Amino acid sequence: MNKIGFNTLVWSAVMSDDLLPIIDRLKQIGYDGVECFVGSPDDKAYQRFGNHAHNIGLETTAVFVVGKDENPVSPDAAIRAKGLDRIKWGIDRAHDMKATVLCGPFHSAHGVFAQHPPLEEEYKWCGEVLHAAGDYAAQAGITLALEALNRFECYLCNTVEQLTKLINTAAHPNVKAMFDTHHANIEEKKNRTAIQTIAPILAHFHISENDRGTPGDGHVQWDEVFSSLAEVKYDGWLTIEAFSRNDPDFANAINVWREYSKPWDMAINGLSFIKQQGKVHGL
Repeated sequence: MNKIGFNTLVWSAVMSDDLLPIIDRLKQIGYDGVECFVGSPDDKAYQRFGNHAHNIGLETTAVFVVGKDENPVSPDAAIRAKGLDRIKWGIDRAHDMKATVLCGPFHSAHGVFAQHPPLEEEYKWCGEVLHAAGDYAAQAGITLALEALNRFECYLCNTVEQLTKLINTAAHPNVKAMFDTHHANIEEKKNRTAIQTIAPILAHFHISENDRGTPGDGHVQWDEVFSSLAEVKYDGWLTIEAFSRNDPDFANAINVWREYSKPWDMAINGLSFIKQQGKVHGL
């Protein structure tokens, strides 16, 4: 069975000691790992978190974004350089928390649109930034797993076909792809085709319902998802990413305006659902 993780963004986007009792309970429930958002400036908090997770037997992964002033696809070379610096900072914080994967849509600024479809030049610029970031990540033993987002959050990479093109442009062994079922539910024609397309470079996987609530409660075609993962022999993380309004600043930033499920219901029922699907489909 693949390792199963849970993303703490459902409680908070802030890295602090407040997360420690939460991950204690996630360990008790039966999770193999936890995923946290990298954004808070307190370097020491990441170290304390990573040490605590390690001590209780949890592995860690991290998720990360960049903003408009550090956009890897900006036509301004100085902004692209800031983007590389910011990604390196994210790699450092992931290393502090003992993470081996830094995932997310940091190929471009989240929620920033250029009023045109993605350009070949933008893929080239981003590929150069990601290749350099891959060199830096390799020193820390971290894989960068880039994410395709839906059209309402990003314009550079909406589909796995676009993401594959970007990863191939970056051309670095530490720069891979991730798949998120929430975004795929909006942008992909078929989950099976999308998973088969991304499989050669797939390094991380987010289990996320269409409404960002408890996996299995919505209309994502989960049998197709899990059977496809088994077919391509995916052996990486299956990490639940669900959202709530527990952290109002974060919720407002990603347009989460209502509650979908209670966080601990998401964690408990989501874990049971993944294990059941894994058993059925041989993951």
